[in-house]
Amino acid sequence: MILIGGSTGQLGKEVVAQLLRRKAKGQFAVLARDPEKAKIYADQGIEVRLGDFDAPDSLGPAFAGISRFLFISTMSQDRGAQQSRVVEAARAAGIRHIVYTGLAIRDIATSAVRDLMASHFETEGRICASGMQWTFLRNGMYAEAIAQIAGPKALTDGISLPGGAGRVPYALRAEMGEAAANLLLGEGHEGKTCNITGSDAWSYADIAAGLSRLTGRAVGYQDIPEEALAAGMRAAGIPDFVIWLTLGTIRDIRDGQYDIASRDLEILLGRAPKSLDQMLASVFA
Repeated sequence: MILIGGSTGQLGKEVVAQLLRRKAKGQFAVLARDPEKAKIYADQGIEVRLGDFDAPDSLGPAFAGISRFLFISTMSQDRGAQQSRVVEAARAAGIRHIVYTGLAIRDIATSAVRDLMASHFETEGRICASGMQWTFLRNGMYAEAIAQIAGPKALTDGISLPGGAGRVPYALRAEMGEAAANLLLGEGHEGKTCNITGSDAWSYADIAAGLSRLTGRAVGYQDIPEEALAAGMRAAGIPDFVIWLTLGTIRDIRDGQYDIASRDLEILLGRAPKSLDQMLASVFA
């Protein structure tokens, strides 16, 4: 039996949808903290296991009889300690194989968001030390993040960000979910680390050119100072943590931290992932 963690989150929903498309109903259960959010699965006859990562005592029953666990990483600011408890609970329950979704980045030690993102690699280390079999899916940036970071006026006013010429191999969340589902239903992936990214990487100038093709209007990219972006976000009432995370992520983009184009996603999909223009048409639809 496979257990899908984070099943009511955005990536988890895509994984479940792909498992159902693969006619795998009955081969997996979903883990959820909130029974009301999980009702969409219960109504389809999918087994729901209730468990809370912040309540370790709830995880033993949720993990009972599970052989393979898709551990979708959380966004908790206490992620390291939280996920350590999950790994220990999985080991104690006898889970044989963890598939963990982490981060595809060149050098976490020099990342501008190291203090938050290092917990991904701490979790990987704990999984390796647990004695369980493992597979690590290091996810790159979601294509959906392009619209979030570029802002709501990107199509009319262009893109103004301090990203320099940094490139990112974006991929759609749906295709990442499909790749994870294919891996969970397959064999022979134990001990592998996969960079789940696009096969090509693109800069913000490339994105602006793609948006120009999409809209038929000239969409430009302006490389602005970090402080200009920070000032605009503060003026809009954006919380300090979100400003820090956004600026740090864009600094890492500028510094080439996410420029790790890989064929791992393509291999797991069995086809080429969506092109930049196809992703932009989906994201900005």
